[in-house]
Amino acid sequence: MNRRKSTRAKKHKNVRIFVTCVLMTVGAGLRVCPGQPHGAAPTKDFTLQLYLLREVEIGDDTIRLGQVSIIRGNPAEGKGNHTGLHLLLARASKIALGRISLPGQEIVIDRPMVLSRLACNGIPASKVTLTGAEKITVKRKHQIIKSGELVELASAFLKKNPPHRSVCQWEPIRTPKDLTISEEGKDIKLSPRSVKSIARNQAKVRIAVMQNGKQTGEREVTFRLKYNCRRAVALVDIPTGAVISSNNVEIESSVSNQPQPANWKPPYGLITKRRVPAKTVLGPHMFGPAKPAVIVGRNQNVVMRIKRPLLLVTAIGKAMQEGRTGEYIKVRNLNSQRIILVRVNEDGTVEPVI
Repeated sequence: MNRRKSTRAKKHKNVRIFVTCVLMTVGAGLRVCPGQPHGAAPTKDFTLQLYLLREVEIGDDTIRLGQVSIIRGNPAEGKGNHTGLHLLLARASKIALGRISLPGQEIVIDRPMVLSRLACNGIPASKVTLTGAEKITVKRKHQIIKSGELVELASAFLKKNPPHRSVCQWEPIRTPKDLTISEEGKDIKLSPRSVKSIARNQAKVRIAVMQNGKQTGEREVTFRLKYNCRRAVALVDIPTGAVISSNNVEIESSVSNQPQPANWKPPYGLITKRRVPAKTVLGPHMFGPAKPAVIVGRNQNVVMRIKRPLLLVTAIGKAMQEGRTGEYIKVRNLNSQRIILVRVNEDGTVEPVI
C-alpha cells in the first residue's frame, strides 16, 4: 500500500511541474511580444487599413506613417472597443519610417518597408491591408531663394553702402547658386554685409540666411565696380613743349574701371612732352612741369655770394654750364681758379654749397 501511495504522489508532483513549466513558457512569450509596449492595445482583435499616398511634403525631418498614409481600422471590429482601436491607430500613425537630412531631398518608401516597420512595432502584416500607391515619394517642405533674388538684394545693399564715394555702377561677375532652405521656422531673414576684396575694382557682398535667430547658410556675390572720373581731352593738335590750357584742352566727365586719384586736377600750366593729336585723352606720361627760364648762361660771369648773420662774402666766378632757379651748377672761381658747386638764386647770383 505504502509503495502505491508513494508512486501516485510522485506522478502528481511530475504533472504539476510540467503544467507549471508550460504556463511559464506561454506567459514569457506573451510578455516579449516584439514592438508592443506595455499597456498598448492588443492587435489580434483589430486589422488596419492603410491607404498610401503617392507624393507627400512634410514640415520636419522625421517621416511618420501617419504623414504618408490614411490609416483606418475595420469598423466592424471596433464595435464595443473604441478605446482599443483608437490607441492602435494613434500608435500606428507615430511609427517612424526614416529621416530627411537635407532641404529638397527626396526619399522613396515602398510597401515592403511599411510592412516591415509595422511588424517591428508589433503589428504583423496579417493584420494590415494596404491600398493606394505602390511607392511613396516624400519631400521636405522647403523654400528656394533664386540666384537673381540674391543678386538683387546684394545690389540694393551696395546702393545704400557704396564702397567708394565715386562708385557709380556695378555689375555682377560671380553669382551664387540657388539657396534651398527648409521651412521649419517661418522667421527667415537675409542679412547682407560687405567683405574685403583683394581686387581694387571689385566688391563682395556676403548674404547670411538667418532662421529662428540662427545662421543656416550663406551666399556671396562679387561685383565689378565703375567710377565717376574726369579726364583731359585735346581740343586741337598740341605740339611738343606747348603749355596746356583751357584753350587747347577740355575737361570732361567719364566712367572708369579704376577710381581716380584723390589729388587729381586739370593739367593746366604743364608742358607737353610730345605732340598730342586732337581728341586724344591726355595721360600722365604725356606732360610734365614747365621748366623755369635759364637765368645763368654758360661761360657767363656770376657773383658768388655767401650771406650769414653779420657776414657777407662775395667773389666773381665763371659759369661752366647754364642754370635755372634752384639748380646746381659748376662755377670756376676767377681768383683761385678752383671749380666749386653752387646753387642758382632767383636774382642771378649763385651760392656755394658748403
